[in-house]
Amino acid sequence: MGIVITIATFAVLGFIGWLIYRAVRGRQVKAHHITYGIAVITGIFTYGFFLSMNILQPVKILVSILLGMALIVLAAYLQRRRQSSKQ
Repeated sequence: MGIVITIATFAVLGFIGWLIYRAVRGRQVKAHHITYGIAVITGIFTYGFFLSMNILQPVKILVSILLGMALIVLAAYLQRRRQSSKQ
C-alpha cells in the first residue's frame, strides 16, 4: 500500500512540476492539459485504492493485466486515428 501512495504522490508532484516548467518556458497551459493531467492523477489514485482493497491477490493481478491490455489497445487506436486524420 505504501508504494502506491508514493507513486501517486510522485505523479501529483510531477504534474505540478510540469505545469511550472511549462509556465517558465512561456508556453500556454490550455484547459485540456489540466483536464488530462487531473484525469491521469485520478486514475493513479483510483488504481491505488483498488490495489488496497481486501480481495484475492490473483483477482487483483488479473484485473491489472486486463486493464493494462485495454489501455494499450485504446492508446494504439487513438494514435492510429490521429495519424490517419493528419494525412
